[in-house]
Amino acid sequence: MSNVKKFIDLESRYGAHNYHPLPVVLSKGEGVFVWDVDNKKYFDFLSAYSAVNQGHCHPKILDALNSQSSKLTLTSRAFHNDVLGDYEEYITKLFGYDKVLPMNTGVEGGETANKLARKWGYLHKGIEKDKAKIIFANGNFWGRTLAAISSSDDPLSYEGFGPYMPGYHLIPYNDLGALEKEFQDENVAAFMVEPIQGEAGVVVPDPGYLSGVRTLCTKYNVLFIADEVQTGIARTGKMLATDYEDARPDILILGKALSGGVLPISAVLADDEVMLTIQPGEHGSTFGGNPLACKVAQAALEVVVDENLSENAFVLGNLFRDELNDRLSSCKLVTLIRGKGLLNAIVINDSEDSSTAWDICMLLRDNGLLAKPTHGNIIRFAPPLVINKTQLLDAVEIITKTILDFSLKKFN
Repeated sequence: MSNVKKFIDLESRYGAHNYHPLPVVLSKGEGVFVWDVDNKKYFDFLSAYSAVNQGHCHPKILDALNSQSSKLTLTSRAFHNDVLGDYEEYITKLFGYDKVLPMNTGVEGGETANKLARKWGYLHKGIEKDKAKIIFANGNFWGRTLAAISSSDDPLSYEGFGPYMPGYHLIPYNDLGALEKEFQDENVAAFMVEPIQGEAGVVVPDPGYLSGVRTLCTKYNVLFIADEVQTGIARTGKMLATDYEDARPDILILGKALSGGVLPISAVLADDEVMLTIQPGEHGSTFGGNPLACKVAQAALEVVVDENLSENAFVLGNLFRDELNDRLSSCKLVTLIRGKGLLNAIVINDSEDSSTAWDICMLLRDNGLLAKPTHGNIIRFAPPLVINKTQLLDAVEIITKTILDFSLKKFN
């Protein structure tokens, strides 16, 4: 039995079947590369869904992890610790908010933002008890808790898990007219949106959409919640995707790369009027704000700032799209190449229920690059932001050759 089959069989036998991974078994990572159990080397072009923006096993982040783990890892919030305050000061000053509420996973960040919005709606907007509404966009994805799937329009996420959370309403993405129509309802407390829809296939809204959201939220006294769990921490070429426009959110949700992929860390940032609506005992987490996570998160953010990863993502993202558009311009298999910074996708000219995108990802794996399809016919490409120009062009060569070879066989 090969090493790969052995490990996959173990997972299948003893683990829940709630994922369908690409059949590769990884055992090591460094920078933009990962190695499998047979020591084959790959470009990582998924970055753990953008959790590894700083590259695999970044030495500064690991130093923070190792140093703090030998001193104090967890106290719960029943007591103060000597790390949390420093981290809270650093992250709030970096992003320009009064307060931060630390949690663990991205979906916990989303849940926290929803609770804050509802409480604010009752205390500050004067919404009648239990009548608060939160608006979401079609195609959104922020996790798989019962609340998250209640806001989803993807049957794969929600089918069979009802009843669903009340007070959630869906409108088309990238549609300011539909948003303003919803805001006529005085019970609307917030609009929660991804600046770029990642899981939906890297769907980029029109220029001016996010600033338009900000304007409408201000006009109608509605909170603007930006889900930057995937788009934040330099992924799109700015520290936040909302930084591209005059679109400061009232509530900012961060996660994934907030830890450099080392352990689950998320954060919700807001100013005092919103954040101080929640009082002791109303929200929290045993692990949220633990000393180990705080040290790791601050180190992860310092790496992004010190190594200019936003600028690198901006420059190399433009290069990546330019190269793919040039090399694949006549490829019948490719409908569209889209993205911002180093969050990009290729839309395959085939139906969503075809296996084409999956088959291409299998060939990319064989050729030394790992990516994953989303929504059937879309391949997302999101390498660690520490990638350099030479590495990026090597990866582009693999991607274009693989797609062109596949297209040649399919159409000839």
